Amino acid sequence: MSDKTPYFSIFFLLFIILFVYFGNYFYHTSAYIIHKDSILLTPSLIHPFGTDRLGRDLLARVIEGGKISITIGIGSSLITSLLGLTIGVSAGFFQKTVDKFFIVLIDLFLTFPTFFLLLSLVSYINASIWVLIFVISITGWMGMARMIRSESFEIATKPYIKILKLAKVSNLKIIFKYFAPLLAPIFFISFTFGVGGAILAESGLSFLGIGITPPQMSWGSILNEGKAVIDIAWWVSFFPGFFIFMVIFTLINISDFLQHKSNKKENIFA
Repeated sequence: MSDKTPYFSIFFLLFIILFVYFGNYFYHTSAYIIHKDSILLTPSLIHPFGTDRLGRDLLARVIEGGKISITIGIGSSLITSLLGLTIGVSAGFFQKTVDKFFIVLIDLFLTFPTFFLLLSLVSYINASIWVLIFVISITGWMGMARMIRSESFEIATKPYIKILKLAKVSNLKIIFKYFAPLLAPIFFISFTFGVGGAILAESGLSFLGIGITPPQMSWGSILNEGKAVIDIAWWVSFFPGFFIFMVIFTLINISDFLQHKSNKKENIFA
């Protein structure tokens, strides 16, 4: 990986986030108004991303849909990472009965294929931003928990941790002062991967028609609307798909960069 690649990815990701959350201040076209005389117009100066089959401006819809997609991605990943961190550290630090309980819990969740579990939950609950954040979160924390548990076990075997326990130092103090700094790289790597995974999960559900429902929109739901006219209006599917691809691509580059830096630090202290 080029030394400039992660910085380009960070810059491009920030650009997309700013574009999505502040684009309405510069582009004032409504994402909801139907224009019967502007159905499936190709990209132009008037409609930079073209229009959809109801004559709605696609650029405005991509901006509006991006807010929901990125909010779900960040919200789900934050909850997933914190949940995985809490469970993983608890299992690795306390071990014994606590560890056995969490192992059974993790294995129970891993028994069900994640996407089918998502489908099952969403089928019985009316989808909204907060419902999707909750559902994606509770079906995606297991991998993070297992990684943190493994690292926590290794940290718990360090001599200074054993001395601190014998000295009856507060468990919370040990966890926050000694475990947290060592686990931070794994947390941030998992978080960046999690954002991309949550956006893909939401997009997949919306593409199947069981995610975000009108009048709300996400990149996945816009992509779903475009599949019916993809043979005559490629732009309806292309632009939301492009933004999903670029967010996932930049997040993967950032995750690889963080992992590379983390591995270098481990080699130095080895």
